[in-house]
Amino acid sequence: MTANPVALGIVGAGIMGERLLGAALSQAADVVGITGIWDPSAEAMARMGAAFPGVPRLADAAAVIAACDALYIASPPSSHLAHARAALAAGKAVFCEKPLAVDVADARAFVAEAGARGAVNFPFASSFGVATLQRWIAEGAVGTARQITIEVAFATWPRSWQRDAAGWLDGRAQGGFTREVVSHFLFLSRRLGGPLAGLKATAEYPEAGKSERRIAATLTAGGLPVTLTGSVGTTEKDDHNIWMIAGDAGAVRLRDWSIAERRMADGSWQPDPEALPNEKMRPLVLRRQLEGVAALVRGQPHHLATLAEALEVQEVVEAILKG
Repeated sequence: MTANPVALGIVGAGIMGERLLGAALSQAADVVGITGIWDPSAEAMARMGAAFPGVPRLADAAAVIAACDALYIASPPSSHLAHARAALAAGKAVFCEKPLAVDVADARAFVAEAGARGAVNFPFASSFGVATLQRWIAEGAVGTARQITIEVAFATWPRSWQRDAAGWLDGRAQGGFTREVVSHFLFLSRRLGGPLAGLKATAEYPEAGKSERRIAATLTAGGLPVTLTGSVGTTEKDDHNIWMIAGDAGAVRLRDWSIAERRMADGSWQPDPEALPNEKMRPLVLRRQLEGVAALVRGQPHHLATLAEALEVQEVVEAILKG
């Protein structure tokens, strides 16, 4: 017998709120029921009303919290913890976008006080491509792991589809590709490798008042060496990324968010024949994330990124940005 869908409310009607809302309605209506959405922008609320006319548009964040079992927080980072604390105080579960906060000390305090009623939206926790990598690793494709490599690059920052949010996404206080993108790959390194430590990093800010344009870092994940590079203006792609783990028997990697590949004897990369590009895979992954939210609400074991994992990633990200 299938349990009734849990009631999910959404604060934040930007691209992330819209994506998860769309996935909830099209892929996971049996898992979650959307009880309301709110954003302080009248324009954003009008856009949601046109795109999702059946979803209640509520008066404020308090109304969303009152109507839900779990609150999805997709607002800018500086507002995350206020919404999260209000939801937890009302006895609701919290599913938050990363980073937890813009202040690491406040994030630490929140994680210490929050208990187990919160999780963070790192979709690699539900990724089909990551599951394929894990299977290949278990089958011996890597052997004894020796190195993790992370490479991200962008034609411009913010990416073309994020221009409406450039005010905060390209600012040093809340934005930048390290917080927005690199954090996902640090989470993946933490999940597959182990605790993150030993960071040495540089960050470049050539444009006054803007976010970083280049980073370089070394660290370890469970003792495994990690090399990280990131840059803007070094590719024609909106968004290019590779996460690779190599060992004495071979290497496997995740390319451009969703394509699992393994290195052949001749040095070429062979993709998983069942891999799909990210735009096709994303709704399926978000369904898995929402299944995790339902388990979180019911107090059941789940696979989502924990608050402690997200805090560990945030601490590394902020240290990278300080260079």
